[in-house]
Amino acid sequence: MTQARHDLLLLSNSTAPGRAYLEHARDAILDALDGLRSIVFVPFALADHDGYTNTVRRAMEPLGISVRGAHEGTPRDLVAGAEAVFVGGGNTFRLVKAIHELDLISVVRARAAEGMPYIGSSAGTNVATPSLRTTNDMPIVQPPSFETFGLVPFQINPHYLDPDPASTHQGETREERLTQFLEENDVPVLGMREGTWLRVRDGAMRLDGVAAGGRIFRRGSAPVEVPSGADVTWLVERVGSFDTPR
Repeated sequence: MTQARHDLLLLSNSTAPGRAYLEHARDAILDALDGLRSIVFVPFALADHDGYTNTVRRAMEPLGISVRGAHEGTPRDLVAGAEAVFVGGGNTFRLVKAIHELDLISVVRARAAEGMPYIGSSAGTNVATPSLRTTNDMPIVQPPSFETFGLVPFQINPHYLDPDPASTHQGETREERLTQFLEENDVPVLGMREGTWLRVRDGAMRLDGVAAGGRIFRRGSAPVEVPSGADVTWLVERVGSFDTPR
């Protein structure tokens, strides 16, 4: 069996306070594309596909990167022929419904295994994992399955927020929700704070970015703090399992 050559840039977020869309991650994006000059953008996490694609064009074209929306032709064919793919954020349930209905899962997996750069942000990072189960989003639509691309073997929680002792919010903290996920699934979760990204290349995984890293949650263990710049390749050492209650 040929080993997959995944080349991934998985962003927690696409916007940062006081900065333009994707500005905080421009150097990381250029590094991930490594001289490539075009991407196919997958806009299906938002309803306005044209407007969303134009937002990405305005961010990418000054960098010398042309952008074509996956909706501007046959999505599967455009992804199959892409130099690189960028899957944008929005509602993960809506995105997952679309990637199933448009038959994109197998083609993205195949192209990514060949080494095609895959860039995801927020929901686009969620769907790089095996399942949407660690999204923060409301289920505004019902996808046929929770299965996603599975380009990494663990789960990610983008936009991770630390518990705030001063908060008056009475719902679960993010930490409590991820702990509940681990009560039903034995799969590690990487909680990525705003401004961070996961870089996957040549079999190695590094949490990087302009902010203070993240946290790793595993069944039976206390959460582990991970600083920006840390190697997290060890997350792939054990295959997790879903629907395995304690």
